[in-house]
Amino acid sequence: MQPELRLAGFGGYMGQQAQEVGDKVEEISKAQVFKAVAASVLGWALDLFDLFIILYLAPYIGPNFFPSQFPMLSLAGVYGAFAVSLVMRPAGSAIFGWFADTYGRKRAMALAVVGVGVATALMGAVPTIQTIGFLAPAAFLVLRLLQGIFVGGVVVSTHTIGTESVPTHWRGMLSGLVGAGGAGLAGLIAAGVFYFFSVVLGAAAFASWGWRLMFFSGLLSSFLGLFVFRSLEESPLWSKLARARVGRRKAPLKAVFGTQYGGVLLLNILLCAGGAAQYYLTSGFLPTFLAVVNRLPKPTVGIIMALSNACVLLTGPLFGQISELLGRRRMFLFAGLVNLAVLPLAYLRLAPLRHEAGETALACLLVVVIAVLGNAGCTPIVAFLNERFPTEIRATGTGVSWNVGFAIGGTMPALVTLASRQLADLPHSLVFFLSTTVLIYVLVAFNIPETRGRMM
Repeated sequence: MQPELRLAGFGGYMGQQAQEVGDKVEEISKAQVFKAVAASVLGWALDLFDLFIILYLAPYIGPNFFPSQFPMLSLAGVYGAFAVSLVMRPAGSAIFGWFADTYGRKRAMALAVVGVGVATALMGAVPTIQTIGFLAPAAFLVLRLLQGIFVGGVVVSTHTIGTESVPTHWRGMLSGLVGAGGAGLAGLIAAGVFYFFSVVLGAAAFASWGWRLMFFSGLLSSFLGLFVFRSLEESPLWSKLARARVGRRKAPLKAVFGTQYGGVLLLNILLCAGGAAQYYLTSGFLPTFLAVVNRLPKPTVGIIMALSNACVLLTGPLFGQISELLGRRRMFLFAGLVNLAVLPLAYLRLAPLRHEAGETALACLLVVVIAVLGNAGCTPIVAFLNERFPTEIRATGTGVSWNVGFAIGGTMPALVTLASRQLADLPHSLVFFLSTTVLIYVLVAFNIPETRGRMM
């Protein structure tokens, strides 16, 4: 008799997953599934909120920590600090991936989420370069490094526990809900907090000290995350595997980089890098683009970004579920080819729009299109990565693939600003890097296998 894992109340079976968990039929309640999905989405969103704060505060962090007589160099310094955090995420996935594969997804998630919030809050307490000299950027960068390690740890748990808990035919929707929806929710929260503080405090106070409050709000995300995780149950696949383990446990990091999964890991990283570049050069770069290129007021930027992220939150699960119909590979190709054609044109049309000319409505529409399409390429990635590794190394494999790829893609905003000698060059540099990375993403998608409905 073929083993199976019954999902109580959903009228279906998770037969492919069940092959890993033994012959006994395990009931998974609706409440358990809901908590796992909520923890995956909220855990990822709250930690991305902490990570994204710097994108909204770039015009204020530059003068206070990376001053330069050339504004583009100062801005590049800020995005360099952002990239530093991304570069440390693979180390976090290695550390917390081992922890999650050995001791469970839930414990790894709780520890990593608290670490991110504390590191983020401490950034708001660092004195400026005018006060303590070059110790200021050094301290800021050290905290960014620590934050990157913890964010890398969040990925290994949020990107696996939900996928391991939902029915097979909902993995695509869960993938879009976590990968794009979680990012949209994070951007929505960040835009809302930015709008609130900028309006309540006023421009002068916000520029002087109010920007620090956005960093301090990272502690709230930690408390909220712990509240959500308190009643979370462990992944049923990992729990069954843990009970069945006998003798020495496999070293997950060694296995992921071994001969069996080395080629899998390389393609995964390249695909994630392409998806990350699309995200960071759209939703990640738009707050700065609207502020320095379109010269929109801060409250207006906050409103537009909140609207665009709300649309991403709604469309992310939809695109993810489309991958259940088309397949993961076809969805990657479809998203990449559409973005290759549309995103450069949308950015070049957005660049000349100005608030004073009454073109804000058109700018808002273009931002929504750019953000939604930029996130579409990321929607099936979470499911795809989980379907590429077995349970005993899934957290490590998924975490390393995602974090290395997103570390590469996350450097794109810094490269765009460094490639722009002056502000007028920024839109064309952005289009060049965006087109190049999307093209690479499409080429990689042609060479990956179809994984829909499978769980190794």
